[in-house]
Amino acid sequence: MGTAPNSEEFYKKLKAQLQDTAMWPSEYLYKFIVISDTAKIKQIENLFNNLGAVISTTESKNGKYTSVSINVRMKNPDAVITKYKEVAEKVEGVISL
Repeated sequence: MGTAPNSEEFYKKLKAQLQDTAMWPSEYLYKFIVISDTAKIKQIENLFNNLGAVISTTESKNGKYTSVSINVRMKNPDAVITKYKEVAEKVEGVISL
């Protein structure tokens, strides 16, 4: 998928894919890339607090960026998309994969 999923077209396509490929509620793996800044990483983690998410981070080879992977049970495709929009809105410079 693209870098910054901000367009409604992206979300419409994602929703269709999610509806076709999983039985809901289902586990979903979010992946985000941010500049290696602990505040930004914490911001992303906080948005998934209280959801029982399993969160792991991996720094890039040169340490400039950090990949944040979040495995969490979501109730439906709309909930998945809502979280993507929330992260894009609240965390400056985040790239959603």
